[in-house]
Amino acid sequence: MFIKKVIPRIIKDSRGEKTLEVEIETYKGKFRAGAPSGKSTGKHETPVYHSRGIDYSMKILRVFSQKVRNMNFMIKDFYGLKEFEVLLRKFEQKYGKFGANATYVLETAFLKAAAKENNKELWEFVLDREDENRFSKSKIKEKIKIPMPVGNCIGGGLHTNVKRGQIKPEFQEFLLIPNEKTFATAVTKMHHVYMAVRQVLRLKYRRLKLKRNDENAWQAPLNNQEVLELLKKIAESYKVRIGLDVAASSFWDGTYYKYHHNNLLRTSDEQIDYMQRLVEKFKLFYIEDPLQEEDFVGFAQINAYVNKLNKKPKPKTTNALIVGDDLTVTNITRLKRAIRDKSINALIVKPNQNGYMIEVAKVVDFCKKNKIKIIFSHRSGETLDHALADYAVGFQADYIKTGISGRERLVKLARIMQIEKSLK
Repeated sequence: MFIKKVIPRIIKDSRGEKTLEVEIETYKGKFRAGAPSGKSTGKHETPVYHSRGIDYSMKILRVFSQKVRNMNFMIKDFYGLKEFEVLLRKFEQKYGKFGANATYVLETAFLKAAAKENNKELWEFVLDREDENRFSKSKIKEKIKIPMPVGNCIGGGLHTNVKRGQIKPEFQEFLLIPNEKTFATAVTKMHHVYMAVRQVLRLKYRRLKLKRNDENAWQAPLNNQEVLELLKKIAESYKVRIGLDVAASSFWDGTYYKYHHNNLLRTSDEQIDYMQRLVEKFKLFYIEDPLQEEDFVGFAQINAYVNKLNKKPKPKTTNALIVGDDLTVTNITRLKRAIRDKSINALIVKPNQNGYMIEVAKVVDFCKKNKIKIIFSHRSGETLDHALADYAVGFQADYIKTGISGRERLVKLARIMQIEKSLK
């Protein structure tokens, strides 16, 4: 694959904030990748930019782009990316870290170009990959698994801005998780619930202008319990499961979990008890980051409780997922600890939390080896790049979390529907 040129750019994400885009041109065409940006970030994530900021990342990107111009790469499979990665890492030794967003867009644009070079879609190129040690080639399954969508319906936490004194939920996301035979049907049902929620909120708060947050989820002047009660009633009528991204680190002060709407402080043990009660009362299927990002032991307690519920003859929840995100940050070392401590049974994968796609592949493969469910996830600041959808299918994830509305979210849902249709 002969690289004619590499063009890095600064673009705006869905929040109107600066992020990076890279375009790689080969004899097969031009291939772009855009980097998302998170607002609620785990402290163990790889820094998204150089320590001097995005402008310095851009500066060294331009230098690297000139270095790889007119280079030829013999890349026949996903792990041919290693040759490119070696160049990246050597360059970083001299100039400092690019940042995860920079390495992510470089590698994703490179993989798109390599896929085209091999007459494949990006998802096919990722799916038909050799394992890391090249002992055996993974075979494409006769029936490719299409992930189910996870959609943010009502928002709170750091993703939602309200006027001082107004109520908002401490929990970051109130989620819908359909369980349908096709992705297209699941997306349609999720959208119907989303619009039904809008109607209820409009009727309930006639004087309030209904707004959406960073991820295009509805904003509601309700506390956590009130949102769950509203969502449970509507979701039950549509037969859609519900879940939470608690993002508990965002309201943990080092000693207590601070619930501002009723001036309540909860200790770690009280937070664990509260999460367990919510699982039972609202039949939650999905609970992401119920505790702060260092509490592996507390996660394990909630996971054990859910596993015990699932073993009952008539469980009140069905195989509920205890999901690590800030806890694990797409990092193989933290993932191994979470599995060793039995802290989780599901994992969020955000490629730009890590930056290097081969490291992301290691995380995915380790999850599969240990029967951990995989959720590929967007960020609150998104771009129109749909590579996340290709990665979710290519890595055979169980779920993809993209939001429900907004063009940066819909482009990813549409891409998976397109892939699903092509497989029929």
